[in-house]
Amino acid sequence: MKHTRKRSVRRLPAVMVLAAVTLLLTTGASSGAAVSSPPAEAAEPVLYKAAPAGEKAPGRPVEKMKAVPESPEEPLPCPLPETDSVEDTYFDGAVFLGDSRTEGLFLYSGLKTGHFYTSVGATVESVFSKKTFETESGEKIPLLDAVAAQDCDKVYIMLGINELGWSKTKTYHDQYAKLIDRVREDHPEAKIVLQSIPPVGAKQEAKKTYVNNARIAAYNAVIQELAEEKECYFLDVAACLTGEDGLLPKEWNFDGIHLNPKGCKVWLNYLRTHSLEEDAIAAALKKE
Repeated sequence: MKHTRKRSVRRLPAVMVLAAVTLLLTTGASSGAAVSSPPAEAAEPVLYKAAPAGEKAPGRPVEKMKAVPESPEEPLPCPLPETDSVEDTYFDGAVFLGDSRTEGLFLYSGLKTGHFYTSVGATVESVFSKKTFETESGEKIPLLDAVAAQDCDKVYIMLGINELGWSKTKTYHDQYAKLIDRVREDHPEAKIVLQSIPPVGAKQEAKKTYVNNARIAAYNAVIQELAEEKECYFLDVAACLTGEDGLLPKEWNFDGIHLNPKGCKVWLNYLRTHSLEEDAIAAALKKE
């Protein structure tokens, strides 16, 4: 049954889209990071514990799907293999949680369904506490509280570009683990998908800051490790957005960090051709 709800982030008028493009391009342009105020190299963020889940929003629930099979005989393939492409209605009950890059997916990919919960500069820490999501009543709440109130069957997460300045990858690992636990507590039957962080382009690499592809590779190893530990799905989005030189291709990005419409369409096509359906995964593994 098709799930019909208004998207959590509404389509914007042309003037607002231009303003959003300006924000995405200017945020981090001077500092080389995807945040307006990047953390110091030695800074240690405060780790937040998962807050109690809010009440579910009214509305018709999406079809229930279990995050992982009960007593699985084998672990989930990590990363997930390529499957037959799905229609965009597949994302009707999907939540996309992320920072400005995921906001770009909403703005430029052409996907007209799903529920987007994003904030420029979002991290695996700030989604717990920073009040960046505005409700219909005008109240601002943390992204995870907003996600808790959204009916969904899949939760796609991409966070990490803004955490590259943290001094320890273990800090990132432990806080991301708490995020996964919170999402699973709020949506125990939803499939949780961890996406790898796409690389940066030559323009960003030339700045020689901590926002670089070597650091991204280290964080992506943590994300894959977490997917195995927490029995989540892992999508190696970075694989489809990396050129032969190991960089994000120039024709797919605005500023070395943020994906342009071409890049966002490549990302979306990767999601379409990496279904979470058990039958599709099994069929893909037989072809390998």
